Amino acid sequence: MSGEQSPPTQTATAERSPRWWRKPAVLVPLVVLLVIVLAVGAWLFQPWKLFTDEVVDEALPLPAAASSAPTNPNATPEPMPEPQVLAKGRFISHEHETTGRAEVLQLPDGNRVLRFEDLQTSNGPDLKVWLAAAPVIPGTDGWFVFDDDEFEDLGPLKGNIGNQNYRIPESVDLKQLSSVSIWCDRFSVSFGAAELKPVA
Repeated sequence: MSGEQSPPTQTATAERSPRWWRKPAVLVPLVVLLVIVLAVGAWLFQPWKLFTDEVVDEALPLPAAASSAPTNPNATPEPMPEPQVLAKGRFISHEHETTGRAEVLQLPDGNRVLRFEDLQTSNGPDLKVWLAAAPVIPGTDGWFVFDDDEFEDLGPLKGNIGNQNYRIPESVDLKQLSSVSIWCDRFSVSFGAAELKPVA
């Protein structure tokens, strides 16, 4: 009696489909999304600014020389009037280490200027110079207060290092706006600030 032979087992060689995330229909949109996220992140954070400085060295604002010639060429010229310091203060650090001095100067022609001397802070995206009514508070409690109340935007920060001047509009009441902040408008945070105390 011969034993029955079972039919030979045939191993199916099923084709393996590529993993779902390797399919072009999935991979292409993912790559596009990644590129968009990286581009938006670069625009928001501008990380290269962490490694670059913008240095400014503007001279102290001085009145222009008289355009007309003196009637007596042998006369001793009168000394040029100096700007008057109305208020001043020192920067404290908020989100970034910030040092330097801030002064409010009244020029001989009556215009007022906010001047930074020896400013040192971090570079960053969308930095502004704000005069504000909010108090200057040390530590993290003072990082976000400057847009809670009245403020005056004096324009973009010219440089994160150095001496610089900002024109103060005539309408600004320095009794109300008695502090200055290096304000990051992109993320609504103060890099550093100074209380502007009147000079007697």
